[in-house]
Amino acid sequence: MRIDTHVHIGGDKLGFSMSENLVIAAMEKYEIDYALVSNSDAAEVDHEQRLLPKELQTPQEEALLRTLKFAKKNPGKIGVGVWAKPLKEQVTPELEKLIQENLNLIHAIKLHPYHSDISPVDPRTIPFLELADKYGLAVVSHTGGCEEAEPVHVYEAAKMFPNIPFVMVHMGLGSDNKEALDLLGKADNLYGDTTWVPMETTIEAIKRYGSKKMMFGSDMPIDGLDTYFCNPKGERSVYQDYFHVLPERIEKEAYEDLMWKNAVQIFRLKGIK
Repeated sequence: MRIDTHVHIGGDKLGFSMSENLVIAAMEKYEIDYALVSNSDAAEVDHEQRLLPKELQTPQEEALLRTLKFAKKNPGKIGVGVWAKPLKEQVTPELEKLIQENLNLIHAIKLHPYHSDISPVDPRTIPFLELADKYGLAVVSHTGGCEEAEPVHVYEAAKMFPNIPFVMVHMGLGSDNKEALDLLGKADNLYGDTTWVPMETTIEAIKRYGSKKMMFGSDMPIDGLDTYFCNPKGERSVYQDYFHVLPERIEKEAYEDLMWKNAVQIFRLKGIK
């Protein structure tokens, strides 16, 4: 069983091409049983953290509707993360209604402090955390690349909302992961994922804290159909270590926790065994 907790559709406005068909094709090719998907069309700022012009802004409700449609077309295979826009938008009655009516499909609120240029503990983000708390949703947050996206802010949010599971996506992208590793042990409701994270970091997390703190995630299909295999230059993907090397390095139970069991618990996925 493989559950990928960090998958995207959309992204054209940021220079990516991540279609629904591409996601399904990659899942079938690389034996991914279930994916938690968010729509990166809801990004608010570009790669240089400049505000995207109005004509390139996708309302969060519109982005969510597309993701829900994708999930409904693929029952039992696709779950939904709600990409929040705390910089330019608010928690609206329409957004809350969509979440309330689709709790069978929605399992997380997605924060992207880099592509919103706003931290998880900024006052403008708090209403989205309160929404997650109200409906029993996890919060997954990009970490790395700017001060607003430092892992410590996800830890601070986790301390503020102890009933919400918080996931530090990337464990500090582009770093040595040390800060995120240390933070994992400081809050019971704080977790990490494997997105572009070296296998050795995950092994160290399991050694320190046991097998319940990390889960598999990938950013698929950011590098295309073969994101799990190689990048566009043909260089081997880190996920090949997770698929083919890690099972020999850790206990079977720990590997199952990482690859799917932790996701089932943290995101309250029903009907997956």
